[in-house]
Amino acid sequence: MLELRETALAILANTDPQLKVGQLNNLFDEYQLDRITLNISRELSCDNLSLPGRPLKPELVPPLQAPKRRMDTVEGRAILWHSLAHIEFNAMNLALDAIWRFPDMPQEYYEDWLKVAKEEAYHFSLVNQHMQSFGFSYGDFPAHNSLWEMVERTIDSVIARMALVPRTMEARGLDAVPGIRDRFKQIKDAKAVEILEIILHDEVGHVLIGNRWFNFLCSGDKISPITAYRELANKYHAPTLRGPFNLEARKQAGFTAEELSLLESPSEKRPQVA
Repeated sequence: MLELRETALAILANTDPQLKVGQLNNLFDEYQLDRITLNISRELSCDNLSLPGRPLKPELVPPLQAPKRRMDTVEGRAILWHSLAHIEFNAMNLALDAIWRFPDMPQEYYEDWLKVAKEEAYHFSLVNQHMQSFGFSYGDFPAHNSLWEMVERTIDSVIARMALVPRTMEARGLDAVPGIRDRFKQIKDAKAVEILEIILHDEVGHVLIGNRWFNFLCSGDKISPITAYRELANKYHAPTLRGPFNLEARKQAGFTAEELSLLESPSEKRPQVA
């Protein structure tokens, strides 16, 4: 019988996005049917693997060299969708990485991240299919890799991973997606709006899961989440958060009133708190 964490690692190493999506959906379904075991204590190794598995394209470039997104041309809109596809592809990978990499967490932790991985795979498919409808596909443009770079920085600490990936890097999507959605409303692209609303709804849940496990770990260590976040952000060189912020979505995603009030402080006085 297959084991969840070991299988998640194997899927993470797969370089074909479509096969990865199919394998992930199958893993989720089989786990729901109790056909997959879970060994929370086993130490796994990725020494012989190149992670994450990714196709030869897109070419990875520094953020400032990524193609500019524009709404006034088909190609410009395709570049925007391509950047979203790349984010969703990396988000699928980071959820798989959270499953296999960190042992000795509660069972619910692994089940939460399996759910996130499945939803991110669905988002990737939605975005890529929409991009294909006007002649482009994932890999057609260069992309930057900031999200995965933070995943790599936090391979040694589950609390750092929870603090700085879902509730920092992914939470930025809660702020950005509404504006992108509204731009597609203006040009009457109903399918784009529908996809972006699905993504926004699900991402609230994903950030909530990050908050849940970050707070769980802080409680176990008897440390303040705000203090812990500030120390981890400094140690792992997290990006400074800049508004405007979607405070309502962040509230739904589990950020406390104190954390949200710090976000609303003047930027020059605001600590790095998500």
